[in-house]
Amino acid sequence: MTPPVASPPDRALPDQRTLLTGVFVARVVLSVLALVLASLERAAEPGYAFFASLGVLLALALAVYGYWSYWVRQRAPGAWWFFIQALADITVITLIVHGTGGSRSAFPALYILVIAAYALLLSFGPGLLVTLCTVAAYFADVTWLQATRDGSPPAMPGLGFWGQVAVFLAAYVLLGGLTARLRAAGAEREVLQSELRRVRLRADEILRNIRSGVITVDDAGRLAFINPMAERLLELDGETMTGLPVLDQLKIRSPELWAAMVAAIRHGRKVSRGEGTVVHEGGRHFPIGLSTTTFERDSDGRPSVTAIFTDISDLKRLNELNLRAERLEAVAALSASLAHEIRNPLASIRSSVEQLARSAHGDEDDRYLAQLIVRESDRLSRLLSEFLDFARVRATEFVPVDLQAVVTAAARLVREHPDCRPDIEIRVQGSRTVLDGDEDLLHRVVANLILNAVQASRGATVINVTTRPARVAELPGGCSIEQPVCLEVKDSGPGIPEELRERLFEPFVTGRAGGTGLGLAIVQRAVEAHRGMVLCDSAPERGTTFTIFFPARRAAEAAA
Repeated sequence: MTPPVASPPDRALPDQRTLLTGVFVARVVLSVLALVLASLERAAEPGYAFFASLGVLLALALAVYGYWSYWVRQRAPGAWWFFIQALADITVITLIVHGTGGSRSAFPALYILVIAAYALLLSFGPGLLVTLCTVAAYFADVTWLQATRDGSPPAMPGLGFWGQVAVFLAAYVLLGGLTARLRAAGAEREVLQSELRRVRLRADEILRNIRSGVITVDDAGRLAFINPMAERLLELDGETMTGLPVLDQLKIRSPELWAAMVAAIRHGRKVSRGEGTVVHEGGRHFPIGLSTTTFERDSDGRPSVTAIFTDISDLKRLNELNLRAERLEAVAALSASLAHEIRNPLASIRSSVEQLARSAHGDEDDRYLAQLIVRESDRLSRLLSEFLDFARVRATEFVPVDLQAVVTAAARLVREHPDCRPDIEIRVQGSRTVLDGDEDLLHRVVANLILNAVQASRGATVINVTTRPARVAELPGGCSIEQPVCLEVKDSGPGIPEELRERLFEPFVTGRAGGTGLGLAIVQRAVEAHRGMVLCDSAPERGTTFTIFFPARRAAEAAA
């Protein structure tokens, strides 16, 4: 059974379990030797034989007790436990030294083994006490026990004895001092190891909780490490893939990430602020930003490559929103200028053509052409009016507005539109949601979105319009809207064709015959005027969802 006491931290010292095993085994062997000597001396010295047998039995009993308490009960031994065991060992060795001639014996060197063992097991002070007890036992045997055995009076030992005592003390000072230094070094090492473990645990916790994926492969392309975020982004099972080749899987999921890691393995080339795409089995794909670095392993100097990558979908979307807003602003300014420049000459042309049509000299063909020009002039005038509406999208007055009431009114208006068929159901959901806004602009936003869903529908369609408070966590990364509220328009229609999605909010982009392509551009500008943002999610035959986030309160700097 494993004892409860931990091994010393420095492996230059034998661990406590090994030392105690050696001590108990040596005690048993020496006890057998002492019993043999006692049996040989029984006739010559009956008293020695009796006390030797008693001492050996006591020493063996203490060995059994020590084994029981240390290995069976798994109790941590204290200084007194060690001291009692040391006295048992000193007793056994003294019996052997006495039985083999005392100062003339060849066995006093065994005392050094006891001194050395307990110098390693005990601190300097208790170890010194064991050494002094050893010297005292040897002194008692040489001066008193041997005199009793020989029948001569006790006498002071000679220089040989004191030389041996000097060796005992020198051995302890040397071993005790060395052990103390090793223990101090071991304690420092333990502190460093503890700090290293703490740092590793903290680093591991950080790697497991950061929002970036981290993956490491060795020079053979085997997976060495992958954090949970990388597992989710790449759809890899790190537990089963660790230690296995992973580059082929990376090539399928993200060719750019694969190429960056292969270049780092083969040529040591690092990538900083690169971009790529991750493709999942279902066809879903998203952009990532990635960086790679290489590390050389100490064991063989061969490199391992670590890649850090992040889903930058939100960042891309935010950049697209900003770029879209800038383009719309430029187009709005140009539209306003062109509309004013064209509208006045167009009105003059229309008036002149009407006068020519009323002339008595005109024939039927002239009147037909005049009517055609007037009709097309009216169409152009309506188009110019829409351009001006697009250019004039400005929030003029911010007041508390119930968005739910605006949605209800806009839905009622669209239900009366000629394009709203009987098989189209418009559902208004949510509760009272108040924000600071321009009611007319908000009405145009809602009406445009619902009407777009109606006009894009084919067959029976359900349009859900929902207003609700939103959470900041729902916003794309990098977007800051305080106290957001959400307007969501979701339909079950055919979805938006992929070729139109990227340019959906640009002016004059439409998928409907006869459409001007200004409805969603007006929505975008109206939302921007409220410091909000509009997102679109669409898939073929699964419908389209427009999600708009508005700030509930107008910022002070915006009001200024």
